[in-house]
Amino acid sequence: MTPSEWPFDQGENVSAITTRQVIDEKLPVLMAIHYSDDHSWAFLCNTTGDHADGRVISMGSALTLDTTLESIADLPPGWIAERDSVGGEWRRYKSADH
Repeated sequence: MTPSEWPFDQGENVSAITTRQVIDEKLPVLMAIHYSDDHSWAFLCNTTGDHADGRVISMGSALTLDTTLESIADLPPGWIAERDSVGGEWRRYKSADH
């Protein structure tokens, strides 16, 4: 993918947050958070809130793990997108905390 084709506001090699379950257990990303303070991203499975399960990956790795994330690349900073399953419709809403 060329830089002009890259869909996110953060570069392909920029860090993002995910969980051990997404990486090791191949659980689907069901929530994406686009943080307002630094415009970083988190791609979460919604099965854990334990900080010990947190992992750092690149934005490019996140998109490789789940190419459907491209459909929410336009999510504004300070917003969250959630879905019930891979292929399900993303629900977008402004976050009070992020």
